[in-house]
Amino acid sequence: MTSRATITALICLAGLAASPARADFDSCLAGIQSQAAAAGVSAQTFRTATRGIAYDDKVIALSQKQPEFKTPIWDYMAALVDDERVEDGKAAMRRNAQALATAEHRYGVDRHVIAAVWGVESNFGKNLGTMPLVQSLATLACSGSRRRDYFRGELIATLKIIERGDIEPSRLTGSWAGAFGQTQFMPSTYQRLAVDLDGDGRRDVVDSTADAVGSTANFLRAAKWSNGMGWGYEVRLPRGFNTAAAGRTRKHPVGHWTAMGVTKADGSPLTASGPVGILAPAGANGPAFLVTKNFDAIYSYNAAESYGLAIAVLSDRLRGRPGVQADWPTDDPPLSRAERRDLQVRLTQRGFDVGEPDGKVGEKTREAIKAVERSLGMPLTGRPGGKVLQALRG
Repeated sequence: MTSRATITALICLAGLAASPARADFDSCLAGIQSQAAAAGVSAQTFRTATRGIAYDDKVIALSQKQPEFKTPIWDYMAALVDDERVEDGKAAMRRNAQALATAEHRYGVDRHVIAAVWGVESNFGKNLGTMPLVQSLATLACSGSRRRDYFRGELIATLKIIERGDIEPSRLTGSWAGAFGQTQFMPSTYQRLAVDLDGDGRRDVVDSTADAVGSTANFLRAAKWSNGMGWGYEVRLPRGFNTAAAGRTRKHPVGHWTAMGVTKADGSPLTASGPVGILAPAGANGPAFLVTKNFDAIYSYNAAESYGLAIAVLSDRLRGRPGVQADWPTDDPPLSRAERRDLQVRLTQRGFDVGEPDGKVGEKTREAIKAVERSLGMPLTGRPGGKVLQALRG
């Protein structure tokens, strides 16, 4: 497990109990110190890293927050794979061509896939997260979570990073659940798979893009990526296709799907080696995709098919291939990040407080959209779609 969404899913399943008394926090840390010492963390490193930290109620609140709004797949894809990210990604790949080429050669993982993970996880190093890892993980480790032992392990892994001197403690910030760096590794994943690609003696996935992309390549190699195979491609489903047969794990030889009437998106026969599956993320009437075992390697980064698909399609677009060709089954088109920023600006002009127009749609933006929908007699969805943007532009 590597990134934010994976850990979010774990917490949502496990649940967190009420906050312990603050006095218990120091006692809990003392217990963790003995475990850290047994793992090779010096007393000085522990004291320095934990000095001044406090039990963080914000971490607990974030861990317990259950999103009320389920993002449609077309909105999810539009936000992660838009023209802006593609152009930023191509520029980032040009700037870091040597590091990506080295990572590709050394670990046997396609550079466009490495770059796509980098783009989805941190927008090519621009969004690393701001929450101090030691404080967040100590809070989770000392909470009533049934996964507190897991987070104790992640805290100790973080302290070992500090002990070794790979990353400055002040640079160890990330998500509330502890994912950090340009490709959002959990500390234990870092300990297993991070590499020193730039050869400076440190595995710095925060400030060294070379180390970040090399570590991501090493992760995908460990997940059994096979260069030359590709992740898959878009396909066309026959009328009446039973989507119960679809799914990443329901793999069959290509002939199985050919016999069912599945073709490539252009109508030509399917081609692939080994068992392949079919993804139909929006049902039988939406875009569909044939996926190989390489898609499983991408999926393992965050354990979500939608996430894997975003990386797969972004990797294609970074390579110069087209994105999703078939229409999503909606009459209200999804918005790119630029369009979402435009939407937020127009909501602000209408007097709504949606915060900084950054294209990230949170609760304030959704409530403002609902207010606009209510005033226009539209169904109340809170969704940032083309119809509400067009209404605001009009």
